[in-house]
Amino acid sequence: MRKILFVAVLAALLVSACSTAQPTAAPVQAPTSAPAPTAIPTAAPTVAPTQAPAQQPTVAPTQAPTAAPKPATTGIVLPEVNPLEVKGPIVSAGSSTVYPLSEAIAEMFKDEGYSGNITIDSIGSGAGFERFCKAGETDISNASRPIKSSEVESCKAIGREPIAFRIGTDALAVVVSKENTFLTNVTKEQLAKIFSTASVKWSDVDPSWPNQDILRFSPGTDSGTFDYFVEEVLGKKKELLLDAANLQLSEDDNVLVQGVLGSPYAIGYFGYAYYQENAGKLRVLSIEGVAPSKETVDNGTYPLARPLFIYSTAKIMREKPQVAAFINYYLTHVNEVIGKVGYFPASEEALNASKKAWLEAMGQ
Repeated sequence: MRKILFVAVLAALLVSACSTAQPTAAPVQAPTSAPAPTAIPTAAPTVAPTQAPAQQPTVAPTQAPTAAPKPATTGIVLPEVNPLEVKGPIVSAGSSTVYPLSEAIAEMFKDEGYSGNITIDSIGSGAGFERFCKAGETDISNASRPIKSSEVESCKAIGREPIAFRIGTDALAVVVSKENTFLTNVTKEQLAKIFSTASVKWSDVDPSWPNQDILRFSPGTDSGTFDYFVEEVLGKKKELLLDAANLQLSEDDNVLVQGVLGSPYAIGYFGYAYYQENAGKLRVLSIEGVAPSKETVDNGTYPLARPLFIYSTAKIMREKPQVAAFINYYLTHVNEVIGKVGYFPASEEALNASKKAWLEAMGQ
């Protein structure tokens, strides 16, 4: 009986030992599978920071600067004009300075198919505004100066609201013959003495210059060039020039060119295009040490640079589609020929403003 009891106790102890062995296995496995959460934080920081900096800074800044410059280089584009389809006459008059530029544009217009008649008269800016604003005879008025308030009033009196279209820039050229050996540069103060009653002889302006009469050649009083010169050089006192000795006035700049060529003691002024056409015979003077050129006109250092315009009205442009088409063509192609003619392009901003004025006049 004791033997049987001993066996029973021994069996119970073995069962108890087996039941205590199981909790020991569970803790061993739990720590082994628990590291799974450790793998998640390790992978996430490694991938996310590496990819985010590599993609965002590289793509965004590279694309933005490429797209940004487009508005700065894109000008206003007017509706395309086909000269073959344009019918009807066009009448233009005014500035002798603008005349060669308008002539060049008109030739292009005809070469591309316009078969109508374009009249361009070189009569001076003032006379051009007379015909445009008082007589109402012209469709376009060419001008080497802005329209005056009195001229605007005259236009309104006959039902015309003038619109200015800036087409370029002129450097007024002060010239002497290449036979002149004493003059290459003048100050504005000296220029005022040369072209006024203050002096008769060159030596009156500078004692080192010849004791010879100054022979003066100037555009006439209807000329925008005359108005501009008087305003910029003579303080708007035109009588100082008109009362000067040995003065010849002409609305024809070619007459002035020939006059200056006639003597080493002659001096004249007119639009740069006429100097360029005769550069082999004439010498252009520097003003305040600055010679006229594209660079000095663009940067504003040449003292005698001025804007060039053509004028029309919305009413004329709508009633005469050929006039609207020609002005459109003018603004679109002017920079292709302006340098060849002898003038300088208007700024992109100024030309865009002219194109915008055209669109507004046409209700577009």
